[in-house]
Amino acid sequence: MAQRAKATFQKREKEKGRQQKQRDKELRRQEAKKAKAEREPNHSHEDPDIAGIKPGPQPLPEQWLWAERKDT
Repeated sequence: MAQRAKATFQKREKEKGRQQKQRDKELRRQEAKKAKAEREPNHSHEDPDIAGIKPGPQPLPEQWLWAERKDT
């Protein structure tokens, strides 16, 4: 019988540990969610690679303009 009681106690301790781990994990999730909400929101929705480019023909880069002036 002592063996059975020991196994039951171990199971109970293991379950308590699992529940505590779940509570800790949920707290970390809530903290991360709160931190994410507090961060500066990025409302621009603009790709930084194409920021400032407008539809249609683009002006020539300065180096190309200089080369054209030199040739003429």
